[in-house]
Amino acid sequence: MSLTPDSAMNAARVLTEALPYIQRFTGRTIVVKFGGNAMVDPKLHESFARDIVLMKLVGMNPVVVHGGGPQIGELLKKLSIESEFVEGMRVTDSQTMDVVEMVLGGSVNKEIVSSISRNGGKAIGVSGKDGRLIRARRMTVSRHSPALDAPEIIDIGQVGEVRQIDREILDVILESNFIPVIAPVGADDEGNTYNINADLVAGKIAQVMQAEKLMLLTNVEGLLDASGSVLTGLSTTKVDELIADGTVHGGMLPKIGCALDAVKSGVASAHIVDGRVPHAVLLEIFTDEGMGTKITRHGED
Repeated sequence: MSLTPDSAMNAARVLTEALPYIQRFTGRTIVVKFGGNAMVDPKLHESFARDIVLMKLVGMNPVVVHGGGPQIGELLKKLSIESEFVEGMRVTDSQTMDVVEMVLGGSVNKEIVSSISRNGGKAIGVSGKDGRLIRARRMTVSRHSPALDAPEIIDIGQVGEVRQIDREILDVILESNFIPVIAPVGADDEGNTYNINADLVAGKIAQVMQAEKLMLLTNVEGLLDASGSVLTGLSTTKVDELIADGTVHGGMLPKIGCALDAVKSGVASAHIVDGRVPHAVLLEIFTDEGMGTKITRHGED
């Protein structure tokens, strides 16, 4: 079946609109955090893989960091291991850590690699423990209570934060023309393993790689103002103001904080993108309008 004149014009418009972005970002590193609905919906999972393969084929260097919270929760439930959360973070004892590492470094990581391969790409899955890619330390969580004179320090087990990223293994993978797919698990100098938030890992990797873009897929349209409209073209100064006045709050706060830190540390732009939309990554990179919240050092560019 041949294209109708209208559909042909639309296809041509999309291709010509994408051209300057392809030229601009050829050879640049783009770190994408893959999570939310896109991970558990097969169609979204497949469209994400196609986006990553296309980025690589037109000359970009995508680096994928993935989460896996729903999959971890599902396996813990099957094993009759109760999940407990403190300040939004999963309390991770040694038994839970075994499950986390099995899911993130095993089933989830390899499924993403397989999806990329099915769509004609070449990917290598790594855990943050491989090659000492992610050096971690135990995260401490404090909770303020009016009844206490000092903040309460809460032990959440083997939950970590990034101490250092060694980019050597990523450089080797990228120079070999493969796409790195990274599970957010790290270890400290004593060999203790830690579960780390995937947004934080993606942000730190983007900083170390001096990436052109950090893209965080989530289950919302982006950062919303009081009327429910998506805010974009934001400067780091404006984002600081939105945090101070409470526009950024709740579960969006750590994600925006991660994006903000990345841009302040030299990443050209950070994007909060709705992963529930098919091909969300390509729409944000290759179209004039975009479809999420974009943060740069000086705002709209």
